[in-house]
Amino acid sequence: MAKAQFHKNQKVWVETVGTWATIDRIVPVWAKGFDEPVKITYDVGLGRDFLAHELEPERNLSDEAVEGSTWRVMRAKNKWQQPEDCAHHPFPGSYPVLVTEPTDWGGWRVPGAEYDRDPFKIEAQARLLVNAPKLLRLAQALHDSVKEAEGEAPPEMQRLADMAAELLDAVRDPDAPPQPALGQEPPPVVQAAE
Repeated sequence: MAKAQFHKNQKVWVETVGTWATIDRIVPVWAKGFDEPVKITYDVGLGRDFLAHELEPERNLSDEAVEGSTWRVMRAKNKWQQPEDCAHHPFPGSYPVLVTEPTDWGGWRVPGAEYDRDPFKIEAQARLLVNAPKLLRLAQALHDSVKEAEGEAPPEMQRLADMAAELLDAVRDPDAPPQPALGQEPPPVVQAAE
């Protein structure tokens, strides 16, 4: 018997059409003599019903970033300054490059002029960025362990788990508004002048 693999209002990638769509209806196909549907199709508003193998669920980008993470900081040669001209830098003659791919390319870089303006700040940011997947795993583990405690966690742990859930939601939702730093009030919303 067939079981639904997607749910109503779920965003899916329709491979045969090459577009994102939202499931409007789950359409069971019944056959005489069976108590359950023999096949399930999905109406996504594109003119015909699609089978489950034609659809892909929306991937969670933060999970993809965390799983199998190979993020690391590499050092790139500073082409604009000689090591003796930047002796005040933590690593004279180089700057950090955050690599997020298994190969030694692809990731985040900072312009040389910005690095020269505050090299210690950029080095700290690079260390924070390279450890972001581990911090996400930590936030998820904290949230999951408090959720499993089913209300028996101390109030401070519950507060931290709620903060972790907000952080995870902000990372996973590309449309989430910017969040204030922990312990700070959100900035006021400024309306554009008409």
